Amino acid sequence: YTARFLLCLAIMSLVAYEDSDSETEAEKTEAPNSSGRQTNQPSSSVSCVQHFAPGSTKSAYEMHPAGSTGRSRVWEDPPERYAQNNNTDLAPPYCPRVYSGHAALSVAYKNYEQASSSSRNSGNGFSQKRTHEDSTTTLKGIRPYIPKRLRQENSSKPEKEESDQRGSSDCDVKFSISAEQTLRKISELIKPYLGSKYKVTEVPKSLIFSMSKHSGPVNEIQWCPVREQSHMLLSASMDKTVKVWDAVDTGCCLKTYSCHSCAVRAARWSSCGRRILSGGFDSMLHLTDVETGKQIFSSKTEFRISALKFHPTESNVFICGGFSPEVKAWDLRTSKVLRVYKAAVQQTLDILFLPEGREFLTSTDAVSRDSADRTIVAWDFQSAAKISNQIFHERYTCPSLTLHPKESVFVAQTNGNYMALFSAQRPYRINKKKRYEGHKVEGFAVGCEFSPDGTLLVTGSSDGKVFFYNYHTSRIIRTLSAHKEACVSAIFHPVLPSLLATCDWAGEIKIWQ
Repeated sequence: YTARFLLCLAIMSLVAYEDSDSETEAEKTEAPNSSGRQTNQPSSSVSCVQHFAPGSTKSAYEMHPAGSTGRSRVWEDPPERYAQNNNTDLAPPYCPRVYSGHAALSVAYKNYEQASSSSRNSGNGFSQKRTHEDSTTTLKGIRPYIPKRLRQENSSKPEKEESDQRGSSDCDVKFSISAEQTLRKISELIKPYLGSKYKVTEVPKSLIFSMSKHSGPVNEIQWCPVREQSHMLLSASMDKTVKVWDAVDTGCCLKTYSCHSCAVRAARWSSCGRRILSGGFDSMLHLTDVETGKQIFSSKTEFRISALKFHPTESNVFICGGFSPEVKAWDLRTSKVLRVYKAAVQQTLDILFLPEGREFLTSTDAVSRDSADRTIVAWDFQSAAKISNQIFHERYTCPSLTLHPKESVFVAQTNGNYMALFSAQRPYRINKKKRYEGHKVEGFAVGCEFSPDGTLLVTGSSDGKVFFYNYHTSRIIRTLSAHKEACVSAIFHPVLPSLLATCDWAGEIKIWQ
C-alpha cells in the first residue's frame, strides 16, 4: 500500500507541479502536445474519485488510462492556485465526476500537498500516517465523510450546548446501565399471559420488591398501559422527580426525570407507553420522551397542577386541573387549550373519564357547612357544558375517583373514611346499599382501584395498611400491613394476576404477589 501510494504521489507531482509557475503556460498546456509535457507524462492521468474512510486499503486517488474515458483529464492547476479558488463551485475541469456522500476535494488536496512537501523535505518518502482533518469547503449537495468516532464526539457536543441553553426545558435524565435494554424488553414473566385473558384476582400475601429511591412522598403510581411493556411502573413524587421502575423482574429504577422545579403531583403514561405527561406545583406541564428525556411538549399554566388524565380514545388530548376554578383540555398536536371548563370551586382533586370519553367527572373541594353541591361535577367533554353538580350530597371531599372495568359504575374515595358507589350513567345516582368502609383517609389523597377482573376493590389507608374489599358484598376480605407511613396508592398489575404495587408518604414503593 505504501509503495503504491508513493508511486501515485510521484506521478501526481509530475502532473501537477511541473511548469506550473506561469499561468500562461498552464493555459497552453491545457491540450497535451508532443513537444512539451506530453513527453514526460505517463500514459495515465488522475481523475476525481471517492475519498475513502481512514483505515481503508484503497487510496484516495486512482490511476486511469487517459484514453479509457472521455471524462478523465489531467489537472494542470497547482494546488496553491486551486486552494485560492476553492470557495467557488467545483465544476469541470477540476472534478468531472461527482460522488455523493464523500469528502470534499479540498481535503484531498490538502492531504496531498502535505504528503508531497513531507516527501520532498525528508528525501526518503512519506513516513507518517495520514491524519483526518475536517474541511469547511464541500461540494454542493455532497456531505463529507466523517469517521464514526468523530461523529459521536460532534453529536454529543451540540446536545450538551443545547441543553445548557435550554436550562430546564429538557429533563435531567439518570438511568442505570441496563436501562436501555430493559426499557423495551418483554418480561419473561409477562409473556405467558399476553395471549390469554386475565384470570381471577387473589389477595397478595408476599413482598417481592421494596424500592426506596424517592427522597419524598410518592403521590401517584401507574403501570405502563402497553401490555408488552407493563413491567414498567411510573411514580411521581414530592422530591420533584418522576421515576420509571422495572417492577416485575429486578425492582430497579430504570430512569429518573428531573423536569420540575417543585413537587410533582401527577404523572401519567401515554397510551403508546413512549411518553410521560407530568404536572406539578411549579405550574408546569411536561410531555417527556421515555427513552431520551427530551421535552415533546411543555407549557406553563396559571395554577398549580394536581390532576391529569388522557382522553380514553383521543391519545393526543388530555385534561388538566389543579388549584383553580378552571379545568382545561389540551391538544398535544397544536400545544393549545381546546376547551375550558369553569366551576365555582377552588381546587380540582381528581378527574375521571366515563366510558367512551364523551363525559368526565371532576371531584372538587367545594364543601360548605350545609351542603356539598359541586363536590363531584359531571361535564360534557365536547360542549364544555356542566351536566350535573348534584351527584354527592354528603359533606366530605373526594380525593380520588375510579371506574369499574366492566360495569357502568364508579367509586369515589371520601374523607369520611369510606368509599361510595355511583352509577356511571345519568343522573349518576349513588348506591345507598353499598358502602366500603373500614380504612382511614384523614386528609391524605388516598387512591382506590378495582382489580382488572372487577371482583376486588383495593384502597390504601392513612395508617399504612391496604384494604381489600369484595366489590359485590362490600365486605373487607383482608388487610395488608404494607407501610409504616400513610399508604396513598395501591394498584393491580393489568396482566399478571394478583401482582400489586403500593406506595406511601415516606417515598417507598413495594411490589406484592
